[in-house]
Amino acid sequence: MSPLDLLILLPLLAAVAMAFGAPARKTALAAAGANLLLGLYLAATFAYGKAGYQLATDRTVLASPHMALNFGLDGLSLVMVLLTVIVTLAAMAQKPAKPGGEAMYYASCLLIAAGAMGAFLATDLIFFFAFHELALIPTFLMIGLRGTGNNKEAAWKITVYLGFGSLVLLAGLAWLAVAAANGGALTFDMQALAAKAQAIEAGTQGRIFATLLIGFGILISLFPFHSWAAPAYASAPTAVTMLHAGVLKKFGLYGLLRVAVPMLPLGHSAEWVQHLLIVLLLGNILWVGLVTIAQRELDMVLANSSVMHMGYVFLGIVSASAAGYAGAIMLMFAHGISIALLFALSAAIKERTGTLQFHRLGGLATKAPWMGLIFGMAAMASIGLPGFANFAGEVNIFFGGFAHKPADHLGWTQWATILALWGVVMSAVYMLRAYRSVFKGETSPVSAEATDITCWTARLPLLLLVAALLVAGFFPNLIYRAVNPVVEAILHR
Repeated sequence: MSPLDLLILLPLLAAVAMAFGAPARKTALAAAGANLLLGLYLAATFAYGKAGYQLATDRTVLASPHMALNFGLDGLSLVMVLLTVIVTLAAMAQKPAKPGGEAMYYASCLLIAAGAMGAFLATDLIFFFAFHELALIPTFLMIGLRGTGNNKEAAWKITVYLGFGSLVLLAGLAWLAVAAANGGALTFDMQALAAKAQAIEAGTQGRIFATLLIGFGILISLFPFHSWAAPAYASAPTAVTMLHAGVLKKFGLYGLLRVAVPMLPLGHSAEWVQHLLIVLLLGNILWVGLVTIAQRELDMVLANSSVMHMGYVFLGIVSASAAGYAGAIMLMFAHGISIALLFALSAAIKERTGTLQFHRLGGLATKAPWMGLIFGMAAMASIGLPGFANFAGEVNIFFGGFAHKPADHLGWTQWATILALWGVVMSAVYMLRAYRSVFKGETSPVSAEATDITCWTARLPLLLLVAALLVAGFFPNLIYRAVNPVVEAILHR
C-alpha cells in the first residue's frame, strides 16, 4: 500500500471507527496527527528538482474509456498535502460549539479532509472530481445541521451555488476529455490528456477553458459567484470553516493549475479569456475588499477577506509567468493556513464573549494577552507583512504581473497588478481595524468577563499554524523548490 493511499484511508477508517463506538475526539486527533507525520515524511523524502509524479500507483478501474484509481505526488500536490494535514490537525482540535453528536461532527470533518486529500492526489480526472464531491456532502450537512445563525439559509445557498458549479465543472471536464480524444480512445488519465489536449483547436480550447473557469470559479468564490462564501463561513461549525476556507476551496485553484492552464494553453492565453479573468479577479480584490471594509462583525470580515484574497491567486495565474505561478501556489498554502488560524481565534473569542460585533468588544488584550498576540500575528500575515508566507506569495505575484510587460506601454495585466496593489491597503484597513476593535481600547463589559486560552492542548494547534506561516515566510524556498519543476512544466507546455 502506498503512503498516498494511507493519507486518504486513515481519515476514512477513523470515521468508520467512530460509527462503531470509538471515542470521537481522540480518534479524530490520532488520525489527523498520523497524517501530519506522514505528510512531513513525504516532504522529507520527496525528490526535489524532478518533474512528474512520484509514488504513482496504477489501478485500472475501467479499460474503455480508460479510468483508474491512481494517485501521484508532485511538487504542487505535495504543497497541498502539507496544507491539508496541518489544517486538519488544527481543525480536529476545535471542540464543537453544540453539545452532542460528536461522532457525526468529527467523522464529517474527517470526510472533508479525506475528500480534499483524494482530489489533490488523484491523477485521473473522474476521481479528481469525485473526491471533491465527497468532501462537499458533509460540508453541506454540517452547516445545515450544526451551524449557527442563519445556517439553514446558508446551507441551501452553498448547496445551490456549489452544486451548480460542480455541474458546470463536470461538463467542462467531459468536454475536455472528448475533445482531446478527437474520435479516438477516451481517457481520463491526466498525463495522457495533457499530451492529447495540446492538439485541440485554439477556439475550442478557449471555450473549454472558459467553462472550466466558471466551474472552478464558483467553487473558489470568484466574483460575481462569491456570495455563498461569507454566510456559509460565518454559519458553519469552526472546524468545517477551517477545512473549507483553508483547504477545500483551494481545489478550484489547484484544478486550474493542474488541468485548465497546462492542458489548454491556447485557451488560457486567448485575449478574451485573459480580459474576462482580469475583470473578475479585480472584482474579487476591489469590490469584495470594499465590502469587507463595510463589515462590523469579525466573522464576516474574515469570511469576505477570504473571498478577496482569491483574487491575488487569479492574478498570479493570469500573469503566465514563473514568478506568478509560483507565487500563486505559495499564497494558496499561506492563505489556507492564515485563514484557518483566524477562524479558530474568532471562534475562541465568541466562546469567551458571546459576540463578534465590534461595537460590543474592545480591550480584550488586557484579559487575553496570549490570544491577542496570536491574533495580531495572524492579522499581520493576512495583510502580507514580510516574514510570513503570505508576503512571500504576494510579492512574487506582483513581480509576475510585470514579467511580460510590453516594451512601450502598460498592458492589461500590468494595470490589473497596479490596481490589485490597492487591495493590500484595503487589507491593512480592515484587519487593523478589526484588531483595534476587538483587542485594544477600553475594555467592554463582555471583554471584562473573558479569559485567555491557557490550556496547552488548545494552544499547540494554533502555534502549529503560526509556525507554518513563519517557516514558509522566512524560508520560502522550502515551498518554491517543490513547485518550481511544476511551474517550468506549465510554462513549457
